[in-house]
Amino acid sequence: MSNNLEKMDSNLRQYFSSQKLLPILTVDEKEVCEDLANLLCESGLNTFEVTLRTQVSLEVISKMSSLGNFVVGAGTLISPSDVSSAIKAGAKFGVSPGITPELLDECEKHSFPLIPGVSTASEIMNAYLRGFKILKLFPADVLGGAKMLKALAGPFPECEFFPTGGINQSNANEYLNLTNVIGVAGSWMAPRELIKERDWSKIRKIVKMSDWKI
Repeated sequence: MSNNLEKMDSNLRQYFSSQKLLPILTVDEKEVCEDLANLLCESGLNTFEVTLRTQVSLEVISKMSSLGNFVVGAGTLISPSDVSSAIKAGAKFGVSPGITPELLDECEKHSFPLIPGVSTASEIMNAYLRGFKILKLFPADVLGGAKMLKALAGPFPECEFFPTGGINQSNANEYLNLTNVIGVAGSWMAPRELIKERDWSKIRKIVKMSDWKI
């Protein structure tokens, strides 16, 4: 593993050493940044992912990165230009739905920690051979959920996973109890529509119900 990859892996492990749940945020208005960040912070969720799915995503990453001691990641990274834009916006790590050589090259070039998305054994092999050991299994529920992860533990003992897709407060523990799961990610804690409606009380209630400290 190159020095860049060692640094990237170390940083990711530091970000998630005490936080096992990664909130995925899709934000349509940058004006909600402070309220949303403060809500997550009061629940001890200082690390979260902002998806690049809206016109203000990069501004949201920049704004939330400047508020307090937050670790803001950029999600839905697809191209090398997404990586460079996320870095300029202040993102500390990235998450992708899949992998391409170009995407991995760009992240390694900038020592930008990436949780690359995988859905097959071949994709896991490609990522692992490049030095990426923390991977996003997506879409986890469709692929077989916890059963799939148990099956992957045998041939890939050095890989750890962030299952994403179909995760919620009722099944998160099933994943978190697996030895090859470093954490789970999901948008159920702060759904896009509730953020748009600025329904902080409902989001706060959902967050408090999530047993994220396991």
